[in-house]
Amino acid sequence: MSWSDLRKGRYSKSQGEYLITFKTEGNRTYFQDFKLACLFCQQIEVNEINHQCTWLAWVLMPDHFHGLLRLDSQTDLSVVIGSLKGRSAKILNHSRNSKGSIWQTRFYDRALRTEDDRKNIARYIVANPLRKKLVNSVRSYPFWDSVYL
Repeated sequence: MSWSDLRKGRYSKSQGEYLITFKTEGNRTYFQDFKLACLFCQQIEVNEINHQCTWLAWVLMPDHFHGLLRLDSQTDLSVVIGSLKGRSAKILNHSRNSKGSIWQTRFYDRALRTEDDRKNIARYIVANPLRKKLVNSVRSYPFWDSVYL
């Protein structure tokens, strides 16, 4: 299935909430580097301001990102994600004195339903470092946030 086929079914809804996942190009573990991870995390707040959206929960893993996103306006979901990936790639490449793709071009999204339990979804997102055995406690992992926890 091509990227354009995946995008055909994508719908952006004001106040819609989406579970988002995107990976680094080649599953490279850029974010084992503390400085690079910090640079990416700073871009989340910039993304919220620039696109009138709210990242309700998120975690940055060494080679991918998971988030729960609410669109606070008529912003297009693909634009929000494209901006976060694009701005962060530019900053990361500048920091690394490098060029090239940081992120895979596609991303996964799932629109949440009214009955979906946001707190459990947030727990699932931020527990990723525990499931991958990167830490013994989520409190030990610095690259996550949640309005629910």
